Amino acid sequence: MVLTVSAASASSPREDAAMSALGSSFTQGTVAVEGTTLHYVKGGSGAPLVLLHGWPQTWVEWAPVMPALAQGHTVIAFDLPGLGTSTVPTGGFDKATTAKRIREGVQKLGFTGQISILAHDVGSLVAYPYARDYPTEVSRLAVLETPLSGFGLENFYGISWHLGFNQTAAPVPETIMDNDDVPTYLGWLFSGAPHPDRIPQQTYFDAYSYPARRTAGYNYYRAFSGDAADNQAKAPGHHLQMPVLAMGAEFAFGPVVAQSFGQVADDVRSVIAPDSGHWISEENPAFLIDCANLFFGPPGGVPSRPELNNCVA
Repeated sequence: MVLTVSAASASSPREDAAMSALGSSFTQGTVAVEGTTLHYVKGGSGAPLVLLHGWPQTWVEWAPVMPALAQGHTVIAFDLPGLGTSTVPTGGFDKATTAKRIREGVQKLGFTGQISILAHDVGSLVAYPYARDYPTEVSRLAVLETPLSGFGLENFYGISWHLGFNQTAAPVPETIMDNDDVPTYLGWLFSGAPHPDRIPQQTYFDAYSYPARRTAGYNYYRAFSGDAADNQAKAPGHHLQMPVLAMGAEFAFGPVVAQSFGQVADDVRSVIAPDSGHWISEENPAFLIDCANLFFGPPGGVPSRPELNNCVA
C-alpha cells in the first residue's frame, strides 16, 4: 500500500528548472517497486552509476556533478522512497528495506549486472546494506559525509540537535512543524555550510513543504536504532570486499567517515573534500567530480593534486 500525496505528485518548478539545465541528454521517469514508486533522472552512457541523495535534499543535489559523471557512465539519480517525487510508502524506512527497493528499481530499469554507487548522508546509510546484502552486484561504493548507524553515527547525536529531533516519535516533530515554516528549520541546517549560497535551498524548501514528505524524512531517522542493530548483527560475517571511497568534508565529518566504514569494509580509501561543509556535491562539485572520475574510472588514473591520491581506482 502506498500513501499518496496528490499535491506533491509532480515536481516543483525549481526541480523542473534543474532538470532543464541538465540538457536534453537527461530524461526522467518513475518505476514501480514494492511499496512505492521511485522517481529517477538518468543520462549518459557506459557502466551504471547510481546516485542516492541525503536529507533534506532530493536528486537535485547531484545536478552539479551529473553532466560530468555522465561522460563516462550512465548515471541514475533516484529520489529516495517518500522524498522528492517518489511516492510515500506506508512503512519500510529502515535502510535494508530501502536498499531492496532501490535495487528493484535499478533492475527494472534494465541494469541487472554490476553497478557502482555514489551516496550522501542518509543515502549512504542505504548504500551500505545495498552493497552488503547484494555484494556481487556492487563493484564500487562511494559514501559521503556520514558515519554508519551502529558504527559511529550515534556519537554525533549530542552534537547536532536535529539528529535527536528527527528521531522523536510522532507527532512531536510533525506538530512542531505544523506551521509549515520549513525555511526556518531547513535553512538553519544549510546556514552552517561554508558556502550556503551554492545550495539551492528554496528547491529543498519546496520539496519538504508537504507534511507527508516531512514525516517520511523523520521516519528515515526514526529507523536509525533498528538500522544500527541490523548493521551490527550482519557486519561480522559480511565485510564489504569491494573498494569503498569514504569522503568527509574538511569542515564537517572529515576522517570520521572512513573510520566508521573501516569497521565494516576491508578496502576503505579515506578522502577529505577541501573547502566544503556537509553538502559536498554542491559546495565543491569540482573536487567531487575529479575524485569520482578517478575512483569509478579505469585503473591507472593520475590524480592532479595530492588530495585526490586516495581516489585512484
